[in-house]
Amino acid sequence: MKITDISLQTRDNNRVNVSVDGKYRFSLDVFQVGELGLKVGREYTDDELTALEDESQFGKLYARAMEYCLMRPRSVKELRDYLWRKTRPTKKRSPKTGKITERPGVKPEITERVLARLIEKQYLDDEKFARFWLEHRFMQKGTSVRRLKLELAQKGIDRETIEQLISENIRSDDEELQKIIAKKRHKYAGDQQKFMAYLARQGFSYDDIRVALGGKSDE
Repeated sequence: MKITDISLQTRDNNRVNVSVDGKYRFSLDVFQVGELGLKVGREYTDDELTALEDESQFGKLYARAMEYCLMRPRSVKELRDYLWRKTRPTKKRSPKTGKITERPGVKPEITERVLARLIEKQYLDDEKFARFWLEHRFMQKGTSVRRLKLELAQKGIDRETIEQLISENIRSDDEELQKIIAKKRHKYAGDQQKFMAYLARQGFSYDDIRVALGGKSDE
């Protein structure tokens, strides 16, 4: 089988369409064409073309995963979960016939390559992510240390890193609690019990909440 055409895509000038024996077979990132040494007129076996189709999937998924990481810092676990979803088959209904077809997901080994490449290129760094998360939560929303620890653990950050970063934090739970009260009190005017329940969900103790709202501690 022979490559008969390599042409830039109309909608994405960073990718090219590759035709084999006069028919479209797959697309590649423009840089992949050079890396893989593709040339019009070169012949390939069926196994070699299948390997090139895997490279096509890798290039597409790597670009999407990198965009996902650039939206905001991500933890390794977040990206791993994102890639796992890409391995699942997807169903699509034809707008013309109404027929539903199922498209297989990406091969797991391709997602592992994407993850490894992103770590190698330093798009993923759990410590940097954790620092970003702490600063974002404190500055924009305010939350308790207990809830922050839970959130970071859910993002896959190890306990040692969490404890180290929390120990560097200069803010107190009292300051964060007052910050949330100042922001949210108007939404719960006339319903203090509901407001206290909301604050408790942010990880603060009822005792601290009562004091912050002008009540007395149980101690």
